[in-house]
Amino acid sequence: MNGSEASPSFRLAYVPGVTPTKWVRIWNERLPGIPLDLVQVPAAEASGVLRDGGADAGFLRLPTDRTDLSAIPLYTETTVVVVPKDHLVTAAEEVSAEELADEIVLHPLDDTLDWERPPGRPAFERPATTADAVELVAAGVGLLVVPQSLARLHHRRDLTYRPVTGTPQSRVALSWREDRTTDLVEDFIGIVRGRTVNSTRGRRPAAEGPEPGKQEKPKPKRSDGGGARRKSAAGGQTGRTPRRGSGGAKGSGGGRRGRPRRRS
Repeated sequence: MNGSEASPSFRLAYVPGVTPTKWVRIWNERLPGIPLDLVQVPAAEASGVLRDGGADAGFLRLPTDRTDLSAIPLYTETTVVVVPKDHLVTAAEEVSAEELADEIVLHPLDDTLDWERPPGRPAFERPATTADAVELVAAGVGLLVVPQSLARLHHRRDLTYRPVTGTPQSRVALSWREDRTTDLVEDFIGIVRGRTVNSTRGRRPAAEGPEPGKQEKPKPKRSDGGGARRKSAAGGQTGRTPRRGSGGAKGSGGGRRGRPRRRS
C-alpha cells in the first residue's frame, strides 16, 4: 500500500429491458475521468444489489421494496402479449385481458408485472425465466404478457406482439440508497433528468443563495429608472423622444411659429 486513495468510479445497475446507453454516453462526456461500470441484474435482485453496495445507483422496475431506497419514476411501459406470428391475436392492433381468457398464458417466476390475477388459463408449471417463457411461446405452448421492452429484448422472427389493455404496467425508476446520496449520484440524477452542466444539482446551485460567511452582491440599478426621473425634475431631458409636431407649449399655437392669429 502506498497510501494513495483508489480512483473514483461509478457503478450503475440496470434490469433487463432497460437501455442506459444514452445516459452513459452523457456521463462519459461530462465526467471522462470517472469510469462508469454497468452491472446487469435480475429485476427481483435489483433493490438488494443497491442495499448491499453492489451499485451506486440503478434502473429498476416498480413496484419494488423501497425500504431505505430513494426512487425517481422515469417512464411507464406499454404491456404487450407475445404470440406466434400466425396467431389470431395478430389480426387486431390491440387486445384486452378478457380476450385472452381462453388462452394459456405463461407466468414466469421472474415476472415483473404486479398481478392480482394473471389473465388466461395458467400453464401446468411456471417457467423459471422470461427467456424460457418466450421459447415456450415459440413452441406453441402458450402466450406471454410482458412489458414491451422485454418483448423487444427477446425478439424472435417467428414471434410478434400486440398491446394488451386491462393489465398492470411496469414503471422504470432510477433508485439509490438514501444514506449514500453522494456527489456522483447527484451528478447522475442530473444527467437522467436532463439538466445541463451548469445546472447540475449538488454543487450549490445559485438559487440556494450565497455561501455562509459571504454577503450577496447588491443588484445593479436599472439605467432607465430613477436617474432619468431625477433629470426630469431638474428641467433636463426625461429620456423620452418628443413626438413631431407636438413640441410647442400650451397656448403657443400648436407649434406653428411666426404665423400670428387672425383677429375677427
